[in-house]
Amino acid sequence: MTEKKPANAGKSVKALQENTNKPTQAAPPTEPAAAKTDIDFSHGLAAFLAENSISLGFTSYQTGRLYLVGTGQDGKLALHEAQYPQAMGVAGDNERIYLGTLTQVVRMENVLAPGQTANNVHDKVYIPRNTQTTGNIDIHELGIRKNGRLVYINTRYSCLCEPDIKHSFKPIWKPVFISKLAPEDRCHLNGLAMVDGEPKYVTAVCRSDVVDGWRDRRHDGGVVIDIDSNEIMAEGLSMPHSPRWYGGKLWVLNSGSGELGWIEPKNKRFNPVAFFPGFLRGLAFHGNFAVTTLSKPRHGRFEGLALDDKLKEKDADAWCGVQILNLETGSVAHWLRFDGAITELFDICILPGVRNPITLGPNSAEIRDLITFE
Repeated sequence: MTEKKPANAGKSVKALQENTNKPTQAAPPTEPAAAKTDIDFSHGLAAFLAENSISLGFTSYQTGRLYLVGTGQDGKLALHEAQYPQAMGVAGDNERIYLGTLTQVVRMENVLAPGQTANNVHDKVYIPRNTQTTGNIDIHELGIRKNGRLVYINTRYSCLCEPDIKHSFKPIWKPVFISKLAPEDRCHLNGLAMVDGEPKYVTAVCRSDVVDGWRDRRHDGGVVIDIDSNEIMAEGLSMPHSPRWYGGKLWVLNSGSGELGWIEPKNKRFNPVAFFPGFLRGLAFHGNFAVTTLSKPRHGRFEGLALDDKLKEKDADAWCGVQILNLETGSVAHWLRFDGAITELFDICILPGVRNPITLGPNSAEIRDLITFE
């Protein structure tokens, strides 16, 4: 493989690394130039990522960014961002990342061979190699089946689907309470759990079968559904999100109350494990740690929930950022926080065996000159 390294990417990330001992200022492209964002993080976050040989990937649909966080050669935290319109669900590993955007599903491939680096800095360079145009179907979480095919939540049409070579999407399942596929976001189907390489559980804000009906059921209408049996695994939740099967348990975020917990199968009860000061979406696990993204409650749809009362009770403000919970102690081990223009994040994934990744957005200047071949 012949590689031409991006001329400016290494410089921009290096500059960010040099400033990680103090808040870094960045101006999101969708905000006025004067709007800044302060980035702060726990003292041991970089060392934690390095010791566990992982990096993080997470998204902000508010600003249209995919963020990759790893560890630089100097041992400091390295953060890289690329622009993708309404970046939502993300899933990946050390060789590939899938991302749902406003109108497309993007497949990115790592173009570096084992042991190869870009600019003597990055051990992975994820390049968008394929885009599947779906139109605006409000893609939420997605997963990769054991046969390599992609599945994703189509929130606007209230169904689980996969890409289609000819059409916008191919529906493969919908809740039994949804009478027909319509662009009406009836129940706000949002989260997806994969088990043994197959889609198994989903979350919805309610069982509504009318246009935008979920809005009136935010407080206690939430359900977790087994898509094989159509069984309701838990109900009475407040805007549940991001079901995950891990360690023999079905975990879920009860976002309206700011809680992470698991579902007890016998009585179908939600057992809260930890409270987080923010609206939760996006959940990943590594060893004894749970990693989730937090957002500040959005005006209107995400306000007036139990989360507001809990924040007042704890005399705390809502966060926008990432928190890493030690499941053994129940305490937050590490964190990364945004203050300023960025107020909402969405999904998160763990990239195993990755030290300092970078991705080039499809409209970046660097991607024009990065040419690789077999």
